[in-house]
Amino acid sequence: MLQGNFFFIIDIHRKDNTVNAVLGLDPGHRIFEGHFPQSPVVPGVCMVQMIKEVLENEIGHGTRIVSAAHIKFLTVINPRETRQIQLDLKFSQDESKQVEVSASLFNEGAVYFKFKGLMKALENGELQNKNHS
Repeated sequence: MLQGNFFFIIDIHRKDNTVNAVLGLDPGHRIFEGHFPQSPVVPGVCMVQMIKEVLENEIGHGTRIVSAAHIKFLTVINPRETRQIQLDLKFSQDESKQVEVSASLFNEGAVYFKFKGLMKALENGELQNKNHS
């Protein structure tokens, strides 16, 4: 879990199945010791995980990515230069617990990351196993 140490929710607005949030980044997080100490860059997998965790907060379940139709890393995020980013997240969930997700991370005209895909909301047992693995 990255929320609470790698990133923080500074502000969040919800309307129906849309979330707009301002996320703060911790430029001193240990991950940047290896990615990369002289010129830190937010890893792409962390961008995906941030979207996943905000979605999980909204739907109240853990998730697993089923498919990713569109993943684009457009601009690097240097957490020393950019300490806050914005998230736009749209989702819809069907009765089989499949969640269609469309999201982007951006700030002041720069778009860093775009994601469109399908996630599955995990059952309580699956969530418990996820937290212990």
